[in-house]
Amino acid sequence: MKVKYFSDTDTLYIELYQAEVDETRDLDEDTLLDLDAAGRLCAITIEHASDRMDIPAFSYEQIPAQSIRPTGRSI
Repeated sequence: MKVKYFSDTDTLYIELYQAEVDETRDLDEDTLLDLDAAGRLCAITIEHASDRMDIPAFSYEQIPAQSIRPTGRSI
């Protein structure tokens, strides 16, 4: 996954995985969803990003798989 912020256009681009984009859909006026040939979401583009979220406060955290408990089951 890659996250890029373009300050000159105030655009946030989130690439979930690298794929050839087959179709782009408008979620709303400022949000575009890129889909691959199988219809899976592969990227999101957010225009006017700084107006819609706190860009400087962005953080990333990876959660280890063994710490995630399936619903209704105990480890």
